Amino acid sequence: MSKLPNADFLHRLADIADAETMPRYRTELAVDTKFNEGDTFDPVTEADREAEIAIRAAIEAEYPDHAILGEELGQTGNGYFRWVLDPVDGTRPFICGLPVWGTLIGLTVDGRAEMGMMSQPFIGERFWADIEGAWYERAGKRQPLSTRNVGALSEAILHTTSPEDYHGDLKQGFDRLAASVRMTRYGGECYALAMLAAGRIDLAVEPSLQPYDIVALIPIIEKAGGVVTRLDGERAEEGGSVLVSATPTLHYEALRLLNGCA
Repeated sequence: MSKLPNADFLHRLADIADAETMPRYRTELAVDTKFNEGDTFDPVTEADREAEIAIRAAIEAEYPDHAILGEELGQTGNGYFRWVLDPVDGTRPFICGLPVWGTLIGLTVDGRAEMGMMSQPFIGERFWADIEGAWYERAGKRQPLSTRNVGALSEAILHTTSPEDYHGDLKQGFDRLAASVRMTRYGGECYALAMLAAGRIDLAVEPSLQPYDIVALIPIIEKAGGVVTRLDGERAEEGGSVLVSATPTLHYEALRLLNGCA
């Protein structure tokens, strides 16, 4: 069985991805669309594809016995260790030139997310979790990540990427939660979840995530003191409707509102 990689390897993978995404950012890229049921436009670019190819090659060279799941190329291999990749999480803001996208690189061990990296190379920021904790770095300065405890739900800041994905009971639940918090903001993609780990946002709801959207972020948030589950309270490594909270108390209160509990 392979040993757990160290943080240096996460940074090496992020460097490899950055070398593919940054030369293509804010350029005239061809934008294709993937045809997924229910989606009218699901963009993909050369940056998405080439970054994933490059990350995969580095993992396969170093850890040939590890499985890899990526948004663009699917799953290869099986085993105790599985890398979960989203080369450009937030392709829509990427093609709009908005720097709230990021490269997500996660590692699960026996199905549980244990390490993760979110790289935002345009701003020059990295958020990651290793065996020692959760960390933030910019301009060579590194510091530990920590969620904040605002206490009451009425003082919390809530985020979701887009209100258009809410329907039926889930919309009613989100409306109840939004009415109970101090402020609700939209459009931050993976960067908003990194800001939750950094103590700037307190709650985030995402109605329909894939594993590659969340695995890298789970250990970053959990090791910063936060909580990540599906709306049914189970772990979120396989995606679904997901709630992220800065504290266990906020998480409990938000789940009750989202699920319509009295």
